[in-house]
Amino acid sequence: MAKAAMRAGLVAVGLAWVLLAQVVLAADAKTYVLEGSKAAALESCVEPTDVMRRKHMELIKHQRDETVHGGIRSSKHSLAGCVECHFRSDADHVPQPVHRKDEFCGACHAFTAVNLNCFDCHASVPRGPGAEQASHAAFQAAGVDRSVQARPDGEDH
Repeated sequence: MAKAAMRAGLVAVGLAWVLLAQVVLAADAKTYVLEGSKAAALESCVEPTDVMRRKHMELIKHQRDETVHGGIRSSKHSLAGCVECHFRSDADHVPQPVHRKDEFCGACHAFTAVNLNCFDCHASVPRGPGAEQASHAAFQAAGVDRSVQARPDGEDH
């Protein structure tokens, strides 16, 4: 009888620790939208936050399949749209790559120990007029050797 009560007590303590850990992790997750990014000024993402946290990879893959296989190009769930909204610039207005471990994508992926290889091919800072210089400066600032070179048409290879 005492042994069963002890087990029940240990299970209760274990469950309490799990619940406490979830609350702490949820509080930490709020910091992943970085100050200075466009996303920090918006009320919500293209989907509710809980959906984005759980399904962002499925949404990005779906967008990829529609674009590559169906020829349908939209921006609602595009990786470029994520970068455009979630990057931030440093004090010198240099865009910071979102895959850096202290930036939006990199922070969550480092926390969850999930490999982040999207930016082996895709730009991790916004594109547009002057984006190549900004991108180069961002990679230099991050101490990353940029092995991907941009072609004159703007496509990275």
